[in-house]
Amino acid sequence: MSLFSSSSPALNDKVFEAARNASLTDYSVMTVRGAIHKTLLLLLLAVLGASYTWQMYVNAVNPNAVTFYMVGGLIGGLVFSLIAIFSPRRSVWAAPLYAVCEGLCLGALSAMFNAQTNGIVLQAVGLTFGVLFLMLVLYRTGAIKVTNKLRSGIIIATGAIALFYLATWIASIFTPATFLHDASPLSIGISVFIVVIAALNFLVDFDFIDRGAQMAAPKYMEWYGAFALMLTLVWLYLEMLRLLSKVSRR
Repeated sequence: MSLFSSSSPALNDKVFEAARNASLTDYSVMTVRGAIHKTLLLLLLAVLGASYTWQMYVNAVNPNAVTFYMVGGLIGGLVFSLIAIFSPRRSVWAAPLYAVCEGLCLGALSAMFNAQTNGIVLQAVGLTFGVLFLMLVLYRTGAIKVTNKLRSGIIIATGAIALFYLATWIASIFTPATFLHDASPLSIGISVFIVVIAALNFLVDFDFIDRGAQMAAPKYMEWYGAFALMLTLVWLYLEMLRLLSKVSRR
């Protein structure tokens, strides 16, 4: 999930150019308002999916079923995210399915975190949307301008984090635990850095949606922009959960 961020190489001007060339007869164009509405819809689908597995875990109906939905949601989210990334036109149906799958996975995972530290999920949700609102204000007021240099910096940092995730995952195969998951100052510092980079990705998302509307991208690109925003939102939420869990253990 977190390996795919809004600063993916797939999200650049070439995406808009290819979309326009493939939709020369489509007179419906992308709008910022449309992207916002679709983002809210994706968020609703994710919440509904999360509520289902959360209740299943809390009520202890079938622990094995919860694990099935969590793993299935993770795999399904990965598959549908790849479909949307490499075929933006298919994001019309891939993005909603991604949101549902992510919701199923996040609901179960959040319930597990909350069982270990009561109230951590509410804190993570509050901080995630607080950061989203803050970055939107900074973007809209022009306090932070998304220049090519800033965009490139965020892309490079996000790519480095993706490689870091991959390296730690490979290391975990050979050792039971890695320093990424403990509550040491170094581990917490790494999590804080990742949270900052994830937050900065919102700026890239907002800029991507604005540029898409300005370039009269086809209507289906609203789903693509909403999907990109959901990717960042999910990533930030997971990192918030991880960071708060580490802090609670100190």
